[in-house]
Amino acid sequence: MARQLDEQMAGRFPVGQRLRVLDVGMGRGTQALRLARLGHRVTGVEQDAAMVTAARRVLAGEPEGIRERVRLVQGDGRDTGVHFLPGSFDVVLCHGVLMYVEEPDPLVAGLARMLAPGGLLSLLVCNGDALAMRPGLSGDWPGALAAFGTAPRLPGQRTDPDAQAPARPGLDVRADRLAELTATLAGIAAPLHAWYGVQVFTGTAADDAEIPDDLESLLAAEDRAGRTDPYRAVAALLHLCGVRG
Repeated sequence: MARQLDEQMAGRFPVGQRLRVLDVGMGRGTQALRLARLGHRVTGVEQDAAMVTAARRVLAGEPEGIRERVRLVQGDGRDTGVHFLPGSFDVVLCHGVLMYVEEPDPLVAGLARMLAPGGLLSLLVCNGDALAMRPGLSGDWPGALAAFGTAPRLPGQRTDPDAQAPARPGLDVRADRLAELTATLAGIAAPLHAWYGVQVFTGTAADDAEIPDDLESLLAAEDRAGRTDPYRAVAALLHLCGVRG
């Protein structure tokens, strides 16, 4: 997914521009730190105090120039209006967060207000249009049938906020449908610009699965499928990119 994000950023902003990035629900700060290393100024917001502590610990090991480009804020992503002025950021990330929010529209609208004109909003969500794929491929037929219900939900609790993995068993979470999020983005003046599938082939992999020897081929196959119909439509996750008008 990092490749997809970098592609969208490169297509929207001049080469070499140092962007102002807001990462809401940053987890341990993996994405925030990666972007800071590329020269961008990144503000990470995370509600979980343990995650913020872990992010600070990792950041402390970075060179001073990178540390100066990162600001960490413990807080709720729904309170961005309290911490920041509208239009303060060129890029806003919200990856793996909406699945834990019962009413996502106010959160997404608040994130869009943080964007400067022409800014990029990047969302990573559970794919509510393909919930039957994972249990079906695993041979869980009752689970597959239940996934055809009207409410896009799935059981699970993601164990690692930086893993960009589907939810794992333990806690019911939400999923989002592409058409509904497309309408939401249009309604908040940040219409959908591009979308991708994430974890088309690897959505059923166990948390402790061994990394394959030919990792580069796996990543290349996932990237190609995530950009290609009809494969991207059945991915475990969807990556949506909206652009502020």
